Amino acid sequence: MNTAQIGRGQVRHRRLRPRDHAFDYASYFLWLPMRSLRGQPCAALNRNGRGWLSFHDADHGAGGADALAWLEALLATECIADADGEVWLQTYPRVLGYAFKPVSFWFCERADSSLAAVIVEVNNTFGERHCYLLRGPELAWGREQQAAKVFHVSPFCRVEGRYRFRFMRAEGRIVARVDHDDAHGPLLHTSLSGHLQALTHRSARAAFFAMPALTLMVVARIHWQALRLALKRVPFFSKPQPPERFITR
Repeated sequence: MNTAQIGRGQVRHRRLRPRDHAFDYASYFLWLPMRSLRGQPCAALNRNGRGWLSFHDADHGAGGADALAWLEALLATECIADADGEVWLQTYPRVLGYAFKPVSFWFCERADSSLAAVIVEVNNTFGERHCYLLRGPELAWGREQQAAKVFHVSPFCRVEGRYRFRFMRAEGRIVARVDHDDAHGPLLHTSLSGHLQALTHRSARAAFFAMPALTLMVVARIHWQALRLALKRVPFFSKPQPPERFITR
């Protein structure tokens, strides 16, 4: 039986043009075996309730009461029949009831633990959500995957170009890299990484007290970095309409 875990590590971001701009912050995230949790809930995972740290299904997918059911319906619609193993969700928790999740990753495994699909779930600060579906014979841990950028995230980046994804998992450590290339080449390098440990009441308390306002800090830091970019006179682009389709394949 797979068990819920918590990852403690860092978020890194670097902008290459037209001004160099970089930052990194300590962070933590949940690493949840959603199918195993369906049969055996984790005592330390405050699910759909109140608490210092919690996980709410409605923060994902279509906003319903069962995020895994949404994910499985999506896989069925996309005719992905071989994702019959575990479904791992890498995501921020709610902290003191507040959630903002810039990106979450659904890793859908086959029975042999290889990757059948990855869903990259992106939220922006305008309350919009979009998903990128990665699939195909080249999908694997450590291999680069690409998708056209169609969803507005930052007013300092046009909605153009492509994302390059790379996911690594080894020896209790997870790394998710998302780089953005525009028409002129590499523009942004970002990553979220962390060392995993079992999610227990003790590990959850330790993560909370290390950063007791994590999700509020995420939003505050987004606006602080936006101010720094504005002061550097990085061009600002108005928000376009969101894509008509919720899923980009």
